[in-house]
Amino acid sequence: MPLSPAQLADYHRDGYIPVEGLLTPAETDALRSRIREYTHGDRPRGSMAFQTEPRIHRGEFKVDHPGDGIRKIDGLVEYDDLFRALGTHPDIVDIVEQILGPDIKMFRNSLLLKPPEVGSAKGMHQDSPYWPIEPMSLCSCWFAIDDATPENGCMAVIPGAHAPLPHVSVTDDFVIDEKYYDRGKMVLAPLKADGGLFFHSLTPHYTAPNRSKNWRRAIALSYMSAKSRFTGKPPGPEYLTIRGQTYPDCVR
Repeated sequence: MPLSPAQLADYHRDGYIPVEGLLTPAETDALRSRIREYTHGDRPRGSMAFQTEPRIHRGEFKVDHPGDGIRKIDGLVEYDDLFRALGTHPDIVDIVEQILGPDIKMFRNSLLLKPPEVGSAKGMHQDSPYWPIEPMSLCSCWFAIDDATPENGCMAVIPGAHAPLPHVSVTDDFVIDEKYYDRGKMVLAPLKADGGLFFHSLTPHYTAPNRSKNWRRAIALSYMSAKSRFTGKPPGPEYLTIRGQTYPDCVR
């Protein structure tokens, strides 16, 4: 599923591009069922990392089931067969290759959950300031496992603002300093389930709280060129190769 020249130009100009219909409804339904097994069932969690909503973690808010308070799960692609198939899906990776080139590694993958009337906001931020990778030109596919709407916390972006901006620490978050962006330029990017929002790692983005009675589940699949450099404390992690080769003195 390659991007057209016009779509590719839109990505480079605006810092993002939505693409619908990356999976079949049956494939996405299977992902929903698998998530439920992890959050509300007894499926083994292995090495995956689970994060709880901050309000719930602090005891400020109660939920009926612990699974209704899970905000984030890291490492599904490495651990789970269904999510490995998603992270290596040709229709997704072919688009990423047009953006990053033929040699691709996965930097991270994070399941992002907003339970009904529980899921909190994620403040306006860029991804690369969190990440020890240079150059700051990774590409993520934010894949919608449920319909993502303005009511349940779809993505919102600021087009054309993908240059590094100063971030500050606030309660439960690390966000762009408000004086460095115009919130009036923010554009909502709703998606149907099975679709993906491909975006640059410096594109400012935000998600609102889930004020609806519907789940909003999505997974951020973040890819980088295999020619990228790790800038953290050596030796650095060994990243999953998605396509192509590894290069000396670059990410492993």
